[in-house]
Amino acid sequence: MDTVSTAAAERTTAHATARPFLQRKWVRTPFYHLMVAGFGLVMLYPILWLFASSFKGRAEIWTNVSSLIPQQFTIENYVNGWRGFGGITFTTFYANSFFYAGAATLLTVLASAIVAYGFARIQFAGRRFWFACMLATLMLPVQVQIIPQYIVFSNLGWINTFYPLLLPRIGGQAFFIFMIMQFIRGIPKDLDEAAEMDGCGKGSIFFRIILPQIVPALITAAIFSFYWTWEDFLTPLIYLNAPKLYTVSLALRAFADPSGQTDWGAIFAMSSLSL
Repeated sequence: MDTVSTAAAERTTAHATARPFLQRKWVRTPFYHLMVAGFGLVMLYPILWLFASSFKGRAEIWTNVSSLIPQQFTIENYVNGWRGFGGITFTTFYANSFFYAGAATLLTVLASAIVAYGFARIQFAGRRFWFACMLATLMLPVQVQIIPQYIVFSNLGWINTFYPLLLPRIGGQAFFIFMIMQFIRGIPKDLDEAAEMDGCGKGSIFFRIILPQIVPALITAAIFSFYWTWEDFLTPLIYLNAPKLYTVSLALRAFADPSGQTDWGAIFAMSSLSL
């Protein structure tokens, strides 16, 4: 009996010792790191290729396609690209993009914070109903809103201006409103009550008590809003027709020549800067 028990114990020990090859820590950790690095390289390769191609000559872009190291380093693409087209340089396009993204971000974040404060702290008739309507807009595709908005702004004579791009931001965005609400709900209501006892109104409580407490949420909303607005192509395409009002995304699209004379090096250079 003792012999059988000893043999079983030895087999168990041997099995535990001879673990599968990939379960050994000294093998598993480097293997995972290599796998993650490989996936990361696959994701970064298009961006690296874009930067590398922006420093290649026109012929080399298509003859030395896969290489990430230019055979002949040149900044001609950046010089030609910055000149723009139609006598309008990319200085104007970048100024338009920064104005659009900056103003839209400011309006969106401020309006979203005010609306979130109202839903989180103020009791009013139909509060739950309007909150549900606000959340329902998250499921409303942008394409559904395009035609009605275009008709309204066209009747107002605002086509080819930045008004159609900025005015819808005054109401805030449902995603940011919901996110900021969660931060406000985490702030003790005792602070509001103490401020009310000192004679503060709702506006003073929001700007003096609530707003400083939700700075992390505001920064997060500002980052996302600026990035999404900077990358926006559809909205400026619909409302902006004059080249002098083009954003960077529209200007890059205008570089493409249907006749086949597109300066791809300049497009790659300006695309690299826009990132």
